[in-house]
Amino acid sequence: MDTETRTSTTAQAATKRAGAPRLGRDVLVAASCGLLVALMVGASYAAVPFYNWFCRATGFNGTTQIATATPSTAPLDRKIAVRFDANVAGGLPWKFEPEQTEIEVKIGQVVTVYYTVTNRSARTTVGQAAYNVAPLTVGSYFEKINCFCFTEQTMAPGEKREMPVVFYVDPSITRDSDNDTLNTITLSYTFYPVRDATPKPVTTREPGRAKEDMGTL
Repeated sequence: MDTETRTSTTAQAATKRAGAPRLGRDVLVAASCGLLVALMVGASYAAVPFYNWFCRATGFNGTTQIATATPSTAPLDRKIAVRFDANVAGGLPWKFEPEQTEIEVKIGQVVTVYYTVTNRSARTTVGQAAYNVAPLTVGSYFEKINCFCFTEQTMAPGEKREMPVVFYVDPSITRDSDNDTLNTITLSYTFYPVRDATPKPVTTREPGRAKEDMGTL
């Protein structure tokens, strides 16, 4: 084998040895990028439920709490005004309004109030209420025992319904110095249309006004 041939063979072998690690690095980089994309996609799907859980757990952004029991202590003497706001998003032909726009309650007092909803269309429609309170920092102290906002609401053509909200303001709010001057809370609802409603039995209906309220206004 002459010198030129040996040189050519040696160069080809060196090229192959250099190409193998380079190919391995390319595969590793591509795999890493693919994994990163998959994690980002998964995170995007998990973000909404995690955010909702975080808001419910902390009261962030004015998200109210769901109470499992009434307060263990008697209501305090300190009173606070609670205002009620009602809105309907586009695409839902409902009339939605509170029966009272404002009441005064004692902190720790269990109160029942009602909203009235009317389906103005000639077809059955379904809505779900989003909610929050203002100031936004009060969310962790506003406890709901029962609320129409917990479930989808199905309204027959022309149906009118009274929907209760049972709540109290947690007495622990008095230990939060940021709320020392708080004298008004606004509870706000917005009904949105539900396009793909959860199937329900034909006999399932939202209960009307209870004979005895859980609290007094």
